[in-house]
Amino acid sequence: MTATTGKGPAGDPDDGTAAARAAAAATGTGTGTGTGTANAPDGRSPTAGRTPDGRTADGRSPSGPSAAGPSAAGRTPSGRSAAGRRRLIAAAFLLPALVLLGALVVQPIGYSLYRSLFDRSGDVFVGAGNYREILSDPTIRTALRNTALWVVLAPTVATALGLVFAVLTERVRWGTAFKLLVFMPMAISMLAAGIIFRLVYDHDPHRGVANAVWVGVHDTFAESSAFPKARPGRDSPLDPADGGAFVTRAPVRAGVPVLLPLVGVAPEALPAGTRTAAAAPAEPGKVTGTVWQDFTRGGGGRPNAVDPTERGFSGMRVEAVRGGRVVASTTARADGTFALPAAADGALLRLPGSNFREAYAGVEWLGPVLVTPAVIGAYVWMWAGFAMVLIGAGLAAVPRELLEAARVDGAGEWQVFRRITVPLLAPVLAVVLVTLVINVMKIFDLVFVIAPGAVQDDANVLALQLYRTSFGTDADQGLGSAIAVLLLVLVVPVMLLNIRRLRKEGSR
Repeated sequence: MTATTGKGPAGDPDDGTAAARAAAAATGTGTGTGTGTANAPDGRSPTAGRTPDGRTADGRSPSGPSAAGPSAAGRTPSGRSAAGRRRLIAAAFLLPALVLLGALVVQPIGYSLYRSLFDRSGDVFVGAGNYREILSDPTIRTALRNTALWVVLAPTVATALGLVFAVLTERVRWGTAFKLLVFMPMAISMLAAGIIFRLVYDHDPHRGVANAVWVGVHDTFAESSAFPKARPGRDSPLDPADGGAFVTRAPVRAGVPVLLPLVGVAPEALPAGTRTAAAAPAEPGKVTGTVWQDFTRGGGGRPNAVDPTERGFSGMRVEAVRGGRVVASTTARADGTFALPAAADGALLRLPGSNFREAYAGVEWLGPVLVTPAVIGAYVWMWAGFAMVLIGAGLAAVPRELLEAARVDGAGEWQVFRRITVPLLAPVLAVVLVTLVINVMKIFDLVFVIAPGAVQDDANVLALQLYRTSFGTDADQGLGSAIAVLLLVLVVPVMLLNIRRLRKEGSR
């Protein structure tokens, strides 16, 4: 082979050089002086007979792979088949997930929408009748109101507690142990947590922890009565009065002992330090008497008389009343005896109702008023640890130099927290808040387990109402499907907001 030269086969040298360059550009050699262009098989140069613009002598454009360039060579049948194989492999991997998605998500949603347009039997088309019933049924309206309360309170409180825990645990040496304790409820199922809090909220202070603490605090400042069941016995000189009090039938006289017998208090329930009852001696110028438990265990006692085995009512308050006004008062001793000054002469003796006030039993946590906040408290106990862990991970990524710079500039800890830490954690807080909002909109098991049957209508939420309507004793799957569609419609905007936020973060 002979490499081409800078001259054409004939004519002016400049014309030959231009033709050689045009041929080199057409064949991809870059210049007319390179060595990569070979002569044709007939011995002629490939540039022979071409015009300076690369056309042949008869004016036609060159054809073939060399004219199409490297891009045309890349689109070979083998390349197209490889791309097709890759698409088939990707489709094969996606197919099981798509089948499951269609079978477990798309088909149930479509069927629920279809079923919500029919009546209880599924045979009669009612259109939007089930949706109108949702708005008119008071039980479902209560479920909607409680669901709104859940959406507002539960995620906000859980996120706020998680933020506080995450910030505070960074400042203590045992922060890891504290995080473990707070996060541990996440390992408990909703059913188990519901059973735990059903016991915690028990109304009996001897069983329910919440009321045991509440009653203990209450009794520290307002001690309850030791004689809540006491009452006058048969042929007693006492009559009932207003406010749960008992009053003597006749006025009392100084120097004449008074007997005030009562029954109805178990011996083991008497106050500590109570002794055997004694008959009060007569004292000149004073009204004396005895107030005691007029009951002899095993029988044999005398009514309205102090027997040797009967116990006094230690601490019982006794008042002398004249004209509706208390003129004297005292408290019974350990043996039940008492003494009033001469001012009590001619007055009626009254045992005020405070002596017989029922013991404080605490708060009815699972009553109609507090049942929803009580169940929300159980939810927060479970999910505050989840919020704390996510927020703690975001807090670890906050640049420490920003916090230190703010402190150097004179900012207090509250200002650093409010103006720097919280704004920097805003994306993480949004993730936690949106996740919890979606979670509480489908809350079911905690409400079902904790709320007693008598107050489940008061604690009702949409997911629980969906279950009760669709599978309860008076099942109506048409109305239940409408509730399911309503629940989906309420969840979708929150999910779209979350997707939009994720896309915005991914585009940064």
